[in-house]
Amino acid sequence: MVNIFAFFNKFLKNLFRKKSHVKLGLYGPPNGGKTTLANRICQDWLGEDMGSVSNIAHETREVQIKEQINIKNKEGKELSFNLVDTPGIATKIDYEDFLKQGMKDKEAKIRAKEATKGVIDSIKWLDEMDTVIIVLDSTIDPYSQVNITIIGNLAAREIPVLIVANKVDLKKSNIKKIESAFPQYEVIGISGKYGTNIEEFYNALFKYAS
Repeated sequence: MVNIFAFFNKFLKNLFRKKSHVKLGLYGPPNGGKTTLANRICQDWLGEDMGSVSNIAHETREVQIKEQINIKNKEGKELSFNLVDTPGIATKIDYEDFLKQGMKDKEAKIRAKEATKGVIDSIKWLDEMDTVIIVLDSTIDPYSQVNITIIGNLAAREIPVLIVANKVDLKKSNIKKIESAFPQYEVIGISGKYGTNIEEFYNALFKYAS
């Protein structure tokens, strides 16, 4: 009888230790390519897009979720996760920036308000994440207050982090600068738009999200 109880307790511990659906969050500043990467993942494994993309900042202003994405590697291992695409995090959102993009006054103010709420929601969702992919534009200087704030919040929560240096297809791309800025994390250079190095990215997910 004692052995049966011991087996049952061990079974319960293993059951609750292993999460059926890992929450994988895409985080980073606006226009880094989070939704482009999310669309790439969803197209590769679900045959559909995650959301719309735009050259104007804060196109994604609400948290978007795709549940139960199952990926496989060449060794036959499988990984199941819920993909969470979050609004871009910014320290300042000014509706006048949207006016400069050709928006009308009312539309610009609504977008700024929604974008601000989106930033707050992104930070709130950090506590729900099991693993975070930080998506950075590799053509932009990574030493920013936004990036340092995101990294600091993740470090404080002890959440596993993988950094994606996106847009390696562009001439100004500089992966080494991102590696120097955050040497404590693995950095993988990809092009979410064209799928460059996407297999390397998927392989990395097995280390950080399983």
